Amino acid sequence: MADPSGGDETVSTTADRESAVDADDDPIPDDTDPVPDEVNAGVDEEVKRRLREAYLNDEENALIVTAVRSVGDRVVVEMRPPHGDATHTERFDAPRDGSLTESAAFLEFLDAAGVSPLDVDELVGARVPATYEPETGWRVDPAYRAGSESDASERLAAARDWLWTYRAWLLAALLVGGELAFVAVLILLYA
Repeated sequence: MADPSGGDETVSTTADRESAVDADDDPIPDDTDPVPDEVNAGVDEEVKRRLREAYLNDEENALIVTAVRSVGDRVVVEMRPPHGDATHTERFDAPRDGSLTESAAFLEFLDAAGVSPLDVDELVGARVPATYEPETGWRVDPAYRAGSESDASERLAAARDWLWTYRAWLLAALLVGGELAFVAVLILLYA
């Protein structure tokens, strides 16, 4: 029967490739036994186990951003570990009144993740460095947290502002508490 393509082409078979010469011009030995058809030529369970352990060990200090949503006046960033179903959420103040001053912490988080506020869609799927502690759960790396949470001077300023705002209530609590303590001491002395 004539070749339908009209050419004299040769077809390479598996046997031809097995006896071919490799890149170093060393012939591949012909004494290698092909895998019999009745043997399962899948991936060995030991290889699967070792790859799984290596993957989990390499990825244990990361969270993947799965969703960013608005809840009231807060922005909620939901994350999960690459090899688990547990979720971790971080909450930030959302922009209000057309200004980003209220959401400085969220802007710092976006900046640390390398995402522009105009391309927040790119945040989903980003890997965020984190650590897991059995007592407290997941904790995002301080570089991804707000500066006010990681900077001691800003925390001190926030505490000072809180004390100034509630100074009247604190003074009243100290006076009432002092009077109650004085009465308790008198009762203990004369009882």
